[in-house]
Amino acid sequence: MDAMDAIFSRRSIRQYASKKVPLEVVEELLKAAMCAPSAGNERPWHFVVITERAILDEIPKFHPYAAMLKQARVAIVVCGDPALEKHKGYWVLDCAAATENLLLAITARGLGAVWTGVYPTEDRVENLRKLLNLPQNIVPFSLIPLGYPAEEKPRTDRFDKSRVHHNGW
Repeated sequence: MDAMDAIFSRRSIRQYASKKVPLEVVEELLKAAMCAPSAGNERPWHFVVITERAILDEIPKFHPYAAMLKQARVAIVVCGDPALEKHKGYWVLDCAAATENLLLAITARGLGAVWTGVYPTEDRVENLRKLLNLPQNIVPFSLIPLGYPAEEKPRTDRFDKSRVHHNGW
């Protein structure tokens, strides 16, 4: 699948087949995530791969939008390390870029995923930090449940010409 196909066909997938995602595929997805641009090329991110069923099942107890983890075989938490940022406050943008690269790579590999927000909701940040034993300086930014899709969603055209302005508002 080429890049434009991945962009236009990426959809939020919340239902997954029971087929296991090979760790080699997960590593390839992480390589794609780490190709994201970052301010000053500092790459202030870390990734936590979750495959243990007990951990996946615990997250929906404190994250109200993470029920799909009960079906997912794997999830990736994109984390930021503000100490690694060169330009103050940009770690959030950098982690968002890494998250989007991850989602596009997942789509390109025939998998499905959904961006589940963690940061800046403090209780989600703290509960995930505690569950995963993250250092205090590491901020869980996004949670990406993924797997082989058990649902199909059609491509959508989200282009809205009224949101485009040329040479000013």
